[in-house]
Amino acid sequence: MLNPTDYYLPDIQLLEKKTNQFLVWIPDKFYVVLGASNHAIDSLNMENIKRDNITVLKRPSGGQTVVLTPNNIIIAAVYFDQKDIHPKEIFNRVNRLIISTIEKSGIHDLSLMGISDIAISGKKILGSAIYRSKDALLYHAVLNLGEPASTFEKYLKHPVKEPDYRQGRSHSEFVTSLKEKGYTKSYHHLENALINSFEKSFNL
Repeated sequence: MLNPTDYYLPDIQLLEKKTNQFLVWIPDKFYVVLGASNHAIDSLNMENIKRDNITVLKRPSGGQTVVLTPNNIIIAAVYFDQKDIHPKEIFNRVNRLIISTIEKSGIHDLSLMGISDIAISGKKILGSAIYRSKDALLYHAVLNLGEPASTFEKYLKHPVKEPDYRQGRSHSEFVTSLKEKGYTKSYHHLENALINSFEKSFNL
């Protein structure tokens, strides 16, 4: 039986700062992160997880299980002054900012899909989730720069819940990456571009 570890990655620490902040970072290794309502037995291909010694965490936010890799960018933002705002407004605001930043790198045909995804031509490149504490709202997202969809197929079962636009597609059929769609610049170029966009948004 696999017991996931409580989520400890850098973005959760934003909740300790008590001020509106953001964080953009690239994972140092492979992680599998269960959503708050997910269970390992339902979500993971356990044999592959154990064989490859993948770290499994469980986050406090909603959404489905995700794989984080060094080919992703993780984007997080915490809001302490908007406790009464509806999560959908945060999803729309932040995801539109991300879309605008990506488009400046020459990638187009991006759209908001489902509750909180960004897609290119109907294929997912970003999924996001929200955690609301007593006095703050934490948004965090996984943007797939270059991880092959086969990785998600390897470690994750088909999710128990899925957005309408997925239409039952497997991970390999549903997920794509910016690299696959023509992104040719370095990962750090986009990381820095996102940091600049969020600095302007947060008036830093």
